[in-house]
Amino acid sequence: MTREKASAEPVQETDESVADEVTAAADASPESDAQTDDSDESAEPESEVDALKIQLEEANVKAEQNWDAVLRTRAEMENLRKRQSRELENAHKFALDKIAMELLPVRDTLEMGVAAASEEADLSKIAEGTELTLKMLTQALEKFNIAEVDPVGEKFDPDKHQAISMQENTDQPANTVLSVMQKGYTLNDRLLRPAMVIIAK
Repeated sequence: MTREKASAEPVQETDESVADEVTAAADASPESDAQTDDSDESAEPESEVDALKIQLEEANVKAEQNWDAVLRTRAEMENLRKRQSRELENAHKFALDKIAMELLPVRDTLEMGVAAASEEADLSKIAEGTELTLKMLTQALEKFNIAEVDPVGEKFDPDKHQAISMQENTDQPANTVLSVMQKGYTLNDRLLRPAMVIIAK
């Protein structure tokens, strides 16, 4: 009897130790689950931060690209402004180069006429040279749409004529141009100089 009791006691101790381990495992399991949940929750904010960092980097790249485009546009506009200003300045400086080239031969002819008049007294040749020079000048002016205003026999037009005198005349109606003292000229139909005229009363 004594031996049986002694052998039964260690079995009871073993059962009690197994129960303690099961209880400890049960107690430890919620803590491990809680730690897993905590790790999941901490991972989510980290992924959101990473996403925000990526978006920020992309926004910075786009901002730099847009700024570069703005700078290029400014540079192009400045170059265009300078080029237009230079072209306008050259246009003002050399606007008369074509008409000047047309007038140079007229001057050459006049110089030759003056030289010829000093060497010989043949009035017919001098008159011929003068007529040729006048014809050259008229052709040069016509190339640039410079037309003369010679209103003899026309009605007086204050927009194109300047009356310097009035004369009695029974053959012409009043305000008719009797004679032109100095011709007027127009450039592309715009008046350059009015004709100085004498009109009938």
